[in-house]
Amino acid sequence: MRITIGALLISTLVLSSCGGWRDSRVNPTNWFGKSRETTNTVDENLNPLIPQEEEKTNLLGRKDDKAEDRSLPIAVIKDMRIERTSVGAILTVEGEAARNGAFDAKLVPADPQEPGQLEYTFRVIYPKKATYQGTVATRTIRAAVSLSNQDLAGVRVLRVVGKENARETRR
Repeated sequence: MRITIGALLISTLVLSSCGGWRDSRVNPTNWFGKSRETTNTVDENLNPLIPQEEEKTNLLGRKDDKAEDRSLPIAVIKDMRIERTSVGAILTVEGEAARNGAFDAKLVPADPQEPGQLEYTFRVIYPKKATYQGTVATRTIRAAVSLSNQDLAGVRVLRVVGKENARETRR
């Protein structure tokens, strides 16, 4: 009986000393902080009615056969999570589309990347036909991208941009 009570007392003391694990840098869930909402900068000199690029044609004067990119930034980014893996991390983003029927969700890397920052744009394609707005649950879309340890090397900020807002997390 004395040995059982002694072992129980020692194991209780050992387990209670593990409370600092939650806040330590060794804990993988603390490698990135929680995401928070930031503002999205919009170029006010940009006129959406004027095409930014001329229509590209081949040598015979025909349009290129490449499919036109009809994707648009998602309306609102609601949540962003980073889950560590053995080979890097998985960036999962949840957004709310402007109307029902959005599909082909993807995280597209921003073209000029700032040093120490990895930025993605959450893009979806809306149907050509008009659809109802629907409820928030029917407009919620998730997209994920796998990041290797080489992709994350030197990165201090992960940022995902939508139409109305952006979310970022810092290391």
